[in-house]
Amino acid sequence: MSDAEPTVCVEIAVENDPRVLPAINCIVRQTSRRPDRILLAASPRTASNLVDAAKVASGDVPLIIVRTSGGVIPARIAAQKLIHEDITVFLDSDEFAPDGWLAAIIQPIKDGAAFSGGPTRPSRPPKKAIERYTDLIEKSIYDGLAGTDLSYLPLGNSAWRTEVVASLGFDPRILAEDHDLIARTLAAGYRGVFEPAAWVYHDAARETTNYQWLRKRYQYLVQMAMSLIKNGEMRRRIDEKRNPVRHPLRYIDAAMKPLAFVNAAIRWHRVSTPAERASYRRGPPRSPDAR
Repeated sequence: MSDAEPTVCVEIAVENDPRVLPAINCIVRQTSRRPDRILLAASPRTASNLVDAAKVASGDVPLIIVRTSGGVIPARIAAQKLIHEDITVFLDSDEFAPDGWLAAIIQPIKDGAAFSGGPTRPSRPPKKAIERYTDLIEKSIYDGLAGTDLSYLPLGNSAWRTEVVASLGFDPRILAEDHDLIARTLAAGYRGVFEPAAWVYHDAARETTNYQWLRKRYQYLVQMAMSLIKNGEMRRRIDEKRNPVRHPLRYIDAAMKPLAFVNAAIRWHRVSTPAERASYRRGPPRSPDAR
């Protein structure tokens, strides 16, 4: 990247989520660094009046809107073809940032990293046990894991050299697109940075019943396991030493993981080729070269 100030596009993927409006507002109100453009990757379910409100919320920052069939990942794939700025920043529709966030999240890229990611903080105190458990999981990731294993970082609240995302792309078969992209980026020898100063509030969806939480959590575990299998990282993740979250729901979580792994293995076998399965059986090589 040249010594000139890089151009920045903030991409927000949305699926009919009104929380996208505070997310856009926080971007526009950044004082130390504003983006050159905002790109809204909207699924077909996103209402037209919400899109119109997003145009108003963006103010004088140019806003481009991409609509495509399918869910969030097809929208991201379509959107990436339209990003020509030097840096792509991903913010989720349920996140909003304090002033100074954008400058903090792109600084590691300006210093030579391929990508950077920051932590999240709950937007409000938890009201139920399942909310408390979710908050504890996120806290354990940012306090004890993300600093040493960047594959724990989510795509939301991350910044990337656009050329890296363009070259590696998103795999539409893997809904855990954040882990898959980061795993492939690190395997290709690129360098990432965890930047604690680049934090955002996470207004996470709060499931109203235990069944809703179980369903959502199980689907997350399946998708994450698919990415771990694809990238040859399952054994490393199983052997990893980590402090368990001290909450009763962790036992339910642990009970779901073996079933999620079997489900993920079957799904990956159905959508992958024999050559792919063979190439990732031992895990992709980790290049020592930082780029």
